Amino acid sequence: MISDSPALPAPVGAGNFNVYTGGPAGSVSPTTAQLGLEPPRFCAECGRRMIVQVRPDGWWAKCSRHGQVDSKDLDTRR
Repeated sequence: MISDSPALPAPVGAGNFNVYTGGPAGSVSPTTAQLGLEPPRFCAECGRRMIVQVRPDGWWAKCSRHGQVDSKDLDTRR
């Protein structure tokens, strides 16, 4: 399926690492993450632990190598 929307930002896009566990991509995520209740903790591109700030209206996560992503930026993709 081809989409007109741009790709997800590198820290949460398709990569080599699971954004919730830091393990290999495709590994099982915790149930809370599957329900959408957890913000990503690891960068999908490099597997580094990200700085995460949870707010009442969402979260932001920052990888030292691949930049920052905000949950508000991802809301348009739901």
